[in-house]
Amino acid sequence: MCWKCGSAIQLTVISRSSECPECHTDLHSCRNCEYYEPGSHYDCHETVEESVSDKERANFCDSFKVKRDWEFVSSKKSKAQDAKAAFDALFS
Repeated sequence: MCWKCGSAIQLTVISRSSECPECHTDLHSCRNCEYYEPGSHYDCHETVEESVSDKERANFCDSFKVKRDWEFVSSKKSKAQDAKAAFDALFS
């Protein structure tokens, strides 16, 4: 599924230039990768040499593996956003 709009990905091979047919978001990106995990080293469960600065744009990562089995929830906040909101609530 596309990380941004939740559309099913029908492509068998995802290249660096592949886009979602619905929202035209780059598919070969950290946000669409099975190894993407915010908060881990470089936000990736794989051992990577350097951080990818824009996790939503296409990149050249050799470890990329499309994440096909996750649930898409458009209103779901990331763990980082939830943690920040909880922290900010302490001082309100």
